[in-house]
Amino acid sequence: MSVNEWPPLAYDEWKDTLHAIHMWTQIVGKIRLASTPLLNHWWNSSLAVTPRGLTTGTMPSAADAFQIDLDFVGHELTIVTSRGGRIAFPLRSVSVAQFHREVFDSLKRLGLAAPEISLVPSEVAVAVPFTEDVAVRPYDRDQARRLATILLRTDLVFERFRAGFLGKASPVQFFWGSFDLAAARFSGRRAPAYTGGKPPNVHIHVMHEAYSHELISAGFWPGSADVPRAEYYAYAMPALDGLAKVAIEPDAAEWNVARGEFLLPYEAVRSSPDPEAALMAFLVSTYEAAADLAGWDRALLEDRVACACDPVPFAKAARSRRLRAG
Repeated sequence: MSVNEWPPLAYDEWKDTLHAIHMWTQIVGKIRLASTPLLNHWWNSSLAVTPRGLTTGTMPSAADAFQIDLDFVGHELTIVTSRGGRIAFPLRSVSVAQFHREVFDSLKRLGLAAPEISLVPSEVAVAVPFTEDVAVRPYDRDQARRLATILLRTDLVFERFRAGFLGKASPVQFFWGSFDLAAARFSGRRAPAYTGGKPPNVHIHVMHEAYSHELISAGFWPGSADVPRAEYYAYAMPALDGLAKVAIEPDAAEWNVARGEFLLPYEAVRSSPDPEAALMAFLVSTYEAAADLAGWDRALLEDRVACACDPVPFAKAARSRRLRAG
């Protein structure tokens, strides 16, 4: 598979592998959540995209530090420590209970204090505790590699989109509960008290913290049994009257009334002549529509301060790249 390819991701063909990876990321993500101090909007709990899959990034453990990586190219989980320790085991068709046991056994062998985590999966309707989920879950290497490729291609576009915003913005981050890659921009104003619903097996405080400030968010989600297709989404919180009537790009994007957000099928992006441009158009047009309706100070949040430097280093480099590309 070319690294430049946007591969197909048919939900029915990989739903079993999706379930396995979802539970694996929940275990790894809960370790990160338990090991790190709270960062606004639960940003400390999320995973980050790597060229090969997902990572926790650096986490403290007493006088040590460690990192856990899910590698969907080499198909292994690795744990490394600041003292030079390293353990890896293969990603394969196993039960969630066995995966949980192997992760925590590896932490013990590395001399790391294993954090206490909730054994109940978050944001899933049927929440079998990890240690009791003993059915073997299929792991299709090709489908896992496809997911890694899509996350990487999406992450790169999201990072370019994030670079155009000067206000408070989240990292591009993978949330293991909802199993989506997301990025949010903030107006700088507090939001009204959150009064909406919550996902299953999630304390309402999680939602209060997540939506404490006005935001416009976008993300990628691989689908579910109820919505069996991969999608990009964008929404504003709090919800905005009139947002559903705004024209956005590309043509394949539309407003979903039931979910209160814009949706763009992944298939429409990957099959377009320029997937990066199609996705960027979706991100930009949905953000601009919501920011204008909400009365955000876009000049403050987007316009770089004028500088007498000539040439501006990053601007010169960008011009050179455009000329080479042309």
